[in-house]
Amino acid sequence: MSEKIKYEMEFPIHASPALLYQYISTPSGMQEWYADNVNSRGENFTFIWEGSEEEAILYGKKKGELIRFQWLEDEGTDYYFEMRIQVDEITKDVSIMVTDFAEDDEVEEGKLLWENMISNLKQILGSV
Repeated sequence: MSEKIKYEMEFPIHASPALLYQYISTPSGMQEWYADNVNSRGENFTFIWEGSEEEAILYGKKKGELIRFQWLEDEGTDYYFEMRIQVDEITKDVSIMVTDFAEDDEVEEGKLLWENMISNLKQILGSV
């Protein structure tokens, strides 16, 4: 397996953290913007896009704050993807922080994918 690079992105989003958490942590919420279909059995999540399936394990979560998954193919590594809700203490502005890993030549593609998906999420939340 080749080495993956960690990258982080920040997306300002106009939504309450509680509502946002529902969309990033539940199968019903995630299938509105992240994948065509999302199923979960306990810690195991299956994400389905146009007929292709990827399995991930719920790797960690903090209620109302963050959710972290690890793709099954990355099991035994330090690779994961995480969505964290950040609230500015002073302005109360809400952002979603995405952390992900990709191979060197796939980082730009990964970032574009996240931009598109977060853009879908913002539309659903009416936060454009």
